[in-house]
Amino acid sequence: MRQTLTAALLSMALAGPAFAQGQAPLRCAVDGTFAPHAFPTLQGGVQGFNVDLFREAAKRMGRELTIDSASFSGLIPAMNAGRYDFLCAPTTATAERAANMLFTEGYLFTAFQFGIRRGSAPITSLEDLRGKAISVNKGSAYDAWAQANAARYGFTVQTYDTQPDAVQAVVSGRAYANLGGNTVVRYAATRTPQLVPDFVIRETRAHWSAPLPMGATALRVQLENALECMKKDGTIARLSEKWFGVAPAADDAENTVFPGTGVPGLAGYDATPREPRC
Repeated sequence: MRQTLTAALLSMALAGPAFAQGQAPLRCAVDGTFAPHAFPTLQGGVQGFNVDLFREAAKRMGRELTIDSASFSGLIPAMNAGRYDFLCAPTTATAERAANMLFTEGYLFTAFQFGIRRGSAPITSLEDLRGKAISVNKGSAYDAWAQANAARYGFTVQTYDTQPDAVQAVVSGRAYANLGGNTVVRYAATRTPQLVPDFVIRETRAHWSAPLPMGATALRVQLENALECMKKDGTIARLSEKWFGVAPAADDAENTVFPGTGVPGLAGYDATPREPRC
């Protein structure tokens, strides 16, 4: 029964533009201040890795795509309230989140990394954070980690509505370090010479995935199939190198088609074998 349902959903997902005729544009949202994943253009729109990624995915699905820009802390509630079909913002797939939404497989691996002000003492272990202030983007996975570990390692947490504001807190000396995703911290350092990428929390590597509301099973299959085809033909790897400045390794998520549907090991994952059809 499960294989029959999966096959039926995949058939619907792969019907392409003809299947999509008459449908309203897909609606998604990003944090439009989260460079290089999504940030403003001079013309007033948004640009970045995730913008390019999901515009191409929607094109392969035969659907138009509307991308809104809002603060990250409000994106998941807005999606679950029915405002968006999925989120284009890079979202860490966690067990807590997977209990309340569906995830596609990861299109990037993320790891938590600190950025410090140039000239500051490097962080060699988390114990070095004792007595210091850490800045984070409000509502992000980095915010959640910092709040959960502040007492253990003896640091204080400063939350900011945008990642650039969190970085500026470090540059101005209000915070000792900014905690963010590895891609974002490294990109910020290319734009802000006073910021230096520093200590990586290696055990935090996780999938950055596209979240969808619970019940959006057919749309998840369609979206994941598009992402997998973009992995197979090298599109995601090329976008990664364009925006992050480094070609991904062969075993990075940009080049890996994961088994089943969703993120292995999390709630909502469907292990039924499914080959992408491009």
